[in-house]
Amino acid sequence: MTQILGSTVLVTGGGSGIGRLMGLRSLQKQAKRLVVWDINPQSLDEVAAEARALGFAIYPYQVDVADPTAVQATANRVIAEVGVPDILINNAGIVAGKTFLEHSDTDIQQTLGINTMGPMLVCRAFLPAIVARGSGHIVNIASAAGLLPNPRMSVYAASKWALLGWSESLRLELEALGKQLHVTTVTPSYIDTGMFAGVKAPLLTPILKPADITEDILKAVEENKVILRKPAIVHLLPLLRGILPARLFDRVVGRGFNVYTSMDQFTGRPLPAAVPETK
Repeated sequence: MTQILGSTVLVTGGGSGIGRLMGLRSLQKQAKRLVVWDINPQSLDEVAAEARALGFAIYPYQVDVADPTAVQATANRVIAEVGVPDILINNAGIVAGKTFLEHSDTDIQQTLGINTMGPMLVCRAFLPAIVARGSGHIVNIASAAGLLPNPRMSVYAASKWALLGWSESLRLELEALGKQLHVTTVTPSYIDTGMFAGVKAPLLTPILKPADITEDILKAVEENKVILRKPAIVHLLPLLRGILPARLFDRVVGRGFNVYTSMDQFTGRPLPAAVPETK
């Protein structure tokens, strides 16, 4: 089982939302060090101040996870200044919340860059050192949106479908090495953070509380769970997609459960601006 006690934990998108909560909760569970990556310097300053006020060791780094050069340079700094992470949580993510027709080139590039390329780049930057050590746990925060279509989420869903396939394939590759290397893929429905402000919960699918899903994720890490799906009804999605004809799935799940209208009143938060190049 993966031990949070005494570990070095790195969380991307760790300045706000569940990224911030997972980092701070890891420290409360006696992680030795917390490394926080975020694109927003104000969020980094705030979470660092909060952790240090409680007497915890935290190392904040401003970085755009979609920038390959910045990711590699910052990973090199982390390894030199803090050490190789024991637990790497790929949490950074964005959503535009528009129809595909409304997406700009920048919207598409940012969403795929942060949600899909980001975890791959971050993982690749640290993976050689993790494999050489022979132990490590990678957590990829995907989404229930990676299991079904949804209007106003086309590019976001595409990014999470890709992340899901990559994460599960990575798990198999690392398991084949016969070492203590673990991958947990998380597929939550909507979480009550600013990222999904304005969404309406589908039928029988409550909006998740950040503190609750944080506890579930860290427990899944400690238990070396392969997949974490929340809430429970998300377990049914692969089955229903497999056995129902597409039009019937649209009618029963998409419209009957109000999934396809859940983003109609979405407001969310603005997409991030680029950060200065890491030296």
